[in-house]
Amino acid sequence: MAEIVEGGGGGGGKHGKKTAKKGSARIDMTPMVDLAFLLLTFFVLAATLSKPKAMEIIYPKEAEKKDEKTLLNKDLATTILLGEKEDEVYYYKGFFKPDSTVLELTNFSKDGIRKMLLERNRTIIAAVNDLKTKFNNKEMSKEEYQEKFGEITGSDDAPFVIVKTIPTTKYKNVINAVDELEICNVRKRAIQDMAESEAIAVRQRTAELGL
Repeated sequence: MAEIVEGGGGGGGKHGKKTAKKGSARIDMTPMVDLAFLLLTFFVLAATLSKPKAMEIIYPKEAEKKDEKTLLNKDLATTILLGEKEDEVYYYKGFFKPDSTVLELTNFSKDGIRKMLLERNRTIIAAVNDLKTKFNNKEMSKEEYQEKFGEITGSDDAPFVIVKTIPTTKYKNVINAVDELEICNVRKRAIQDMAESEAIAVRQRTAELGL
């Protein structure tokens, strides 16, 4: 509210007439402060606090003996190699052999990595779609759906994808690769550093393709 503060008194003027008293306006900010606190309280109470979300990663089963390497079926394994440039996106299937493995060039379009992953993961995707249909038809609870989903995507015949990078790999490419894995329901996955032999193969392949 504006408060009128009266100024000096009014005596007679030059002709003996009384002059009007002058006043200065002072704005009382107390109501505005109260309103600000009310609005702040409203938004704090009305806002929905977002829960932190973690991306689930299922690793291959560990070997029974400690001295054995992690068990991994080479027929189900796919490795995505991310080089330094945005167009240096390669993949190979099975285990890497420097003398025989050929890197396949791909990209993050729907006809690139996604098409390859959908083909590799078609059995699991079909099972997940059937599961979603049953859940949408209310044939199972959310807890049952999540349990079955984990069993399907983590089964022994589900493909396993490893994303490998070098120190100069663009972070955007890593995010894009993980997004494609998520879209294609690939839950058995890992992110690792690229082996030196793989990094050499990437450089050679890039030179061959003139990229």
